[in-house]
Order: sequence, then structure tokens, then C-alpha cells
Amino acid sequence: MDRKEIDEKVIQQYVKDEETMILIFAQWCINNDLDPLRLYKKAYPQQGENKKLLKALEETIPKKDADPISSSVLIEVLSLFGNDDLSFTVSEYISHS
Repeated sequence: MDRKEIDEKVIQQYVKDEETMILIFAQWCINNDLDPLRLYKKAYPQQGENKKLLKALEETIPKKDADPISSSVLIEVLSLFGNDDLSFTVSEYISHS
């Protein structure tokens, strides 16, 4: 593999991991009876529609069929991807519930 192929593979893996992170966030919201779009907008009010989040919402499953996702795992995953504002908003929700 040459350098360009390695770079492309790394980028593809990052995009896949990012999509997984978004799906974890969306499913956690569904599992906790929260609107992921609303929570995301609260964290990032200046941003417009998040197409990746909308796509992830299509992949979520009903709460009754989903495995639990711990809040600590969600916060850790969000932090790994630098979503500090969203992590803070989720933490805020947790502390008030």
C-alpha cells in the first residue's frame, strides 16, 4: 500500500467511526425518550440541519428492542470525537434527571 492508499483507508475508518458515534448518540436519545435533533440543536444552536444525524435516526430501533447504552459510554464516545458541547449538554440532562 502506498501513502495515498493508507491515508484514504484512515479517512474511511474515521468516517465509519464517526457514523457509529452519531448512531450511538441517536439511539441513546431514543432509549431515554429524548429528541436527538432537539438535544443536538441545544448543543450547537449555530449549526443547521445535521444530515448525518438524520441518517442515523433512520437506523435507530424502538426503545423496547434496543440494548441499553450507558450515559458514561455515550459521553466518552462523544468526547473522543471532540463533541464537547454535545457531551456537556448530555451531562446537563443527566444531572437534571
